[in-house]
Amino acid sequence: MEKAMFGAGCFWGVEATFRQVPGVQDVAVGYAGGHMDNPSYEDVCTGKTGHAEVIEVTFDPEVVSYEALLGVFWKCHDPTTLNRQGPDIGTQYRSAIYFYSDAQRKTAEQSKSAMDDAGTFRRPIATEITAAATFYRGEEYHQRYLEKRGLAHCHVG
Repeated sequence: MEKAMFGAGCFWGVEATFRQVPGVQDVAVGYAGGHMDNPSYEDVCTGKTGHAEVIEVTFDPEVVSYEALLGVFWKCHDPTTLNRQGPDIGTQYRSAIYFYSDAQRKTAEQSKSAMDDAGTFRRPIATEITAAATFYRGEEYHQRYLEKRGLAHCHVG
């Protein structure tokens, strides 16, 4: 098994999306990329800890490639908006790829360049690509949040 970590706005919908991918064994929501140890959801929501809402994906590379996971990542949010996804605004909602290896870094950079070069989006991609920071697992009530509530997505309308 390997790990991947992505920030793509509110982690509830991103988690639900990645849970549907064959080869993904587990998805946990949490926080990464900040300067505070063991932040709570309330801490992260202040925007003062520097953390992003992220998902940590455990996947079987024999079934699904990291490149395929990047494809899901690009499609499940708008990577051209800086510190915003839909109605959610703040640095905690930034678009981010946290890599665990040099191979993941290279693949992520190539994928981002290919998307920009192809004109996939109307604006330039704002996604940051940085080394994986400590993953702080989110509170249990955030894990499988949408599934627990029988919801298909985060936002209505």
